[in-house]
Amino acid sequence: MTEAARQKTVERVRGLLRMAEDPAVTDAESQAFTAKAAELMTRHAIAEAEARAERGEEPDAISRMNYAVPGVGGHGKARVRALADIAAAYGCQSAVRGNTAENTERTMILVGTVSALDALRMLLPSISMQMEASAKFMTSSHVSDIRELRNYTRSELETERKRYYRSFVRAYGRAVAERIREFRARLQENASHGGGSTGSTDCDGTEPSGRGAELVLRDDIHRVNEEFHKQFPQLRKHRPERTHSAAGYRAGYRRGREAELGLDTPVTGGGTSTLTEGE
Repeated sequence: MTEAARQKTVERVRGLLRMAEDPAVTDAESQAFTAKAAELMTRHAIAEAEARAERGEEPDAISRMNYAVPGVGGHGKARVRALADIAAAYGCQSAVRGNTAENTERTMILVGTVSALDALRMLLPSISMQMEASAKFMTSSHVSDIRELRNYTRSELETERKRYYRSFVRAYGRAVAERIREFRARLQENASHGGGSTGSTDCDGTEPSGRGAELVLRDDIHRVNEEFHKQFPQLRKHRPERTHSAAGYRAGYRRGREAELGLDTPVTGGGTSTLTEGE
């Protein structure tokens, strides 16, 4: 893929995301714009990997970027967990700085290929916007429902609100990450078997130097892991949140499977995944 073609794709994605974030559009329209942007960036990454392989070029460079995660409402850890799952689905590794104080901003440090980080840099804000809007709506509805069941104190309702919201966000991120992995795997398979260099030979009768998108992207993940452990050799795992709402987790997972991402993934009968809270 030429640099001009790459820039054209990036500009299309940015235009779609600008429309998605326009307050004048409906929720459905916003999701549709984000969906198309996600699909374009995913296909773009696969196409670039295949093109580099066919030309026998060096693989995509490994880089890193910082991504700010708000702690508003005391939900910072849940947001970090959700976005880290989504970043991992793009083949990236993440560390987090400042993930202790409840309401303060965190910094996620993402290590990945340049193309994967380009995609995340543009897509994470829009995906986060959809996730937060859905979490707020569903949490408000849940609290309203349980308020009618019996007399909760204000403190009890606030505790349930936080548990539900955090569980919803964690599950939403997990479900979106699953769908991204499914879509990327399907595109890799199509790239490997549906055309490109498969089965062809060069003019001298030898096999082309490209190994196919599937092998290239698999190698990318290995290289990212190596670089991540070089940069963070003594990374300490943070303790998971203890607050959990089964209802919030189920709702978040369901909404994550249903979110408009343009990934052609069935949203019903979510496969064999169990709806237990993440590790």
